[in-house]
Amino acid sequence: MPRVALVTGVSRHLGSVVARELSQRAEFDRVIGVDVVEPEADLGTTEFIRADIRNPIVEKAIRGVDTVVHMGVIATPEAAGGRSVMKEINVIGTMQLLAACQRSESISRVIIKSSASVYGAGPKDPAMFTEAMDPRHVPTRGWAKDNVEVEAYVRGFSRRRPDVGVTTLRFANIIGPEIRTGITDYFSMPLVPTILGHDARMQFVHETDSVNAMVHASVANVKGTFNVAGDGVLMLSQAIRRAGRPNIPVLASLMPAAGRVAKSLGLVDFSAEQVRFLTWGRALDTTRMREVLGFEPQFTTVEAFDSFIDAHDLHALLTPDRAAVIEAQVIDLFSKAGDGRD
Repeated sequence: MPRVALVTGVSRHLGSVVARELSQRAEFDRVIGVDVVEPEADLGTTEFIRADIRNPIVEKAIRGVDTVVHMGVIATPEAAGGRSVMKEINVIGTMQLLAACQRSESISRVIIKSSASVYGAGPKDPAMFTEAMDPRHVPTRGWAKDNVEVEAYVRGFSRRRPDVGVTTLRFANIIGPEIRTGITDYFSMPLVPTILGHDARMQFVHETDSVNAMVHASVANVKGTFNVAGDGVLMLSQAIRRAGRPNIPVLASLMPAAGRVAKSLGLVDFSAEQVRFLTWGRALDTTRMREVLGFEPQFTTVEAFDSFIDAHDLHALLTPDRAAVIEAQVIDLFSKAGDGRD
């Protein structure tokens, strides 16, 4: 029987690359890409269908499909057109997609792109999170909370359809030459705000490794939940120095104001969960990724981060005079934001 894969979220960078890579795999005779917007990127031989996974009509798109690769969870509100739309796509879209999969007789595999953000971030966190651990600081808002709800729907689907192999990949922050996220915007700021008295632990996974992990999970007969990250940990202070950016320590109580300033300047959109991550950081145990899933990243955390700064020419430090001018401007904006005059 011919194998058919369906990939959601193909109008975005990672989704389009995963669809293209799957279309070149001998394991699949046909690959279908689904999104509400027609992709600009090359999808290879992938057949594109314009469809909204929030609509129950998505059931028509998965007829005859045996493998669903869900890449349609959006990380930034701007990419979706606002936070409310983002939540609808992430949570309601996943719910409708899984409902359609539940009714399908042909579905045998479901692969979910999730995030390590489901673990939250805080002072009670372990040195390394394993997949069996519950979060010590459960996310309460934003993209992190969306991922928590998505995984809850996935577990419910898995209980209702035990005959379907379900694989969930919890990625560390994805970084690389082409992808743009809140974390890449943060390290690209001319002056990087940090939390005074804290130096967060960070892990990264290269965008190529994230694609390869999704493709590997799609063709491997392995189910379960897996952390995915490059080897090693990079402290926030080290990452900022590698990116050649000066930083300005900010009191934790002033970070919301810093976030409003950064957003008003069009630099980065801070969320409360991002601030917690930049305060406490997070590290993942990837033993199951290697020993059970059988996947080995090509890039370490440091190598993934360096590929990002190399591609964006972030090595050169600002001159002391220029850094002083920027610092004065940012401090002034912080003051205005704190006074409610932004």
